[in-house]
Amino acid sequence: MPKSYSDQERAYIKKRLKEEAAACMGQFGIRRTTVDELVKRVKIPKGTFYLFYPSKELLLFEVIQEQHELVNQQLYQTLSGLGEEAFSAEKITDVIFDFYKMTEQMPIFQLINSEEIELLVRKLPQEVVQAHLQEDTDTIGNLFTLIPAKKEVDVNIISAAFHAIYYATLHKKEIGEEQYDQALRLLIHGVVTQIL
Repeated sequence: MPKSYSDQERAYIKKRLKEEAAACMGQFGIRRTTVDELVKRVKIPKGTFYLFYPSKELLLFEVIQEQHELVNQQLYQTLSGLGEEAFSAEKITDVIFDFYKMTEQMPIFQLINSEEIELLVRKLPQEVVQAHLQEDTDTIGNLFTLIPAKKEVDVNIISAAFHAIYYATLHKKEIGEEQYDQALRLLIHGVVTQIL
């Protein structure tokens, strides 16, 4: 019979699981991060892990998602801090480009490659993936309220375009590291000009 935990203990265990999941992903990657390693680090029985998360993938995705939300919040704050006169395609491209580059430098995103993302997404429940995609679309919709976007622009299409750009960042070597930054900026600028 599983041990009963107080709300405070549950919050602590969940926090520790997330911390160690981030550390393990940084050290081992997604594929080699195991429930056994996580419970050993958090010092809980393996069965207790499953009281918090039905799978390792859901925990890892939650950790990645929290980092993703922080980036989105910072992007929103930066765009909302711009004056209306600053809303040119070049300025917005610069802001979004800087956020893509910042994301690349975040330890949790540095260790993730396209193969591992595909593996993780494949093991997630479809409703979790769909909820994530909808949250991204909602975030882009919120960003649209900050900039002078065309009325006929489809938020779903723009969201899909920014997802495509993100997935391209996972293939930096294949794109060519020397041309990568210029190609990334060009892709972002192309989407931004379609919005304005």
